[in-house]
Amino acid sequence: MDWDDARVFLAILRAGTLRGAAAQLRVDQATVGRRLAALEAALGVRLFLRTPGGYVPTPAGELAGAAAERMEQAAHQLQRQLQGLDEKLCGVVRVAASDTMGSFYVMPALTRVREAHPDIKVVLSTSTQVTNLTRREADLAVRTVKPTDPDLISRRLARVPLGVYASRAYLQRRGVPGDDGDLQGHDVVLYDRPFRGDGRTLCGVSTAYARVAMEVNSGLMLLQAVRAGMGLGELQVRMAETHPELVRIWPERTERVDVWLVLHADLARTARVRAVVDAIVEAFDTQ
Repeated sequence: MDWDDARVFLAILRAGTLRGAAAQLRVDQATVGRRLAALEAALGVRLFLRTPGGYVPTPAGELAGAAAERMEQAAHQLQRQLQGLDEKLCGVVRVAASDTMGSFYVMPALTRVREAHPDIKVVLSTSTQVTNLTRREADLAVRTVKPTDPDLISRRLARVPLGVYASRAYLQRRGVPGDDGDLQGHDVVLYDRPFRGDGRTLCGVSTAYARVAMEVNSGLMLLQAVRAGMGLGELQVRMAETHPELVRIWPERTERVDVWLVLHADLARTARVRAVVDAIVEAFDTQ
């Protein structure tokens, strides 16, 4: 099995369908099907069972999967090590961040990178998913989860303060919650369950007696929902303060979330990556 075949095989293994694998590889579905058929013919074994639920690896496929992942790790390690020797301030840097971090911290930093080093091209991916840096899904990431992978370097950028906010229109309509933290009779906007963290609280205040008006999976959508008067929400203070129509409830109640800059150790000395890292660090240091 050569590396090109291994890439196709791994894409099918991870996606479970030819269509999903084709989307990962950015080729058409028929090409993926032909490559799989040719690989199975060359190896003389069936690698997948075709089931109504998708492609399920056979015992031979499971064995091939372990070997293909080792090939992938070796290829990515070589690429990272070669990039680590690159001292040119040009080329592509892939950055991953949430939409809120991307908007309020990363984008200003990337603007400065562009002005200082116009030959560096940045590919910015905003998602609620944790990007896999080892698989080269990004070169560096700004995230609120500290990595445990020993091959990754992490630096805490900040402890970003959060507060409870509502729109002026909502407060005129529904009134201001009392200082006792009782949200009964009020509407709230929360993150969807996979993204909530501590459960159903706003800066430590239980929302058990409040009515959940909306659940979202994006920080920017949470902001927009609170601005639209959907209910009270827990927002980054810096982000909320840019919108004069928002009012902070219980200013003495604050939660803080750690923000980490994460990159692979092999890329730490790459000039173009270092330039982007320095700009992001500065963006947080100046806040």
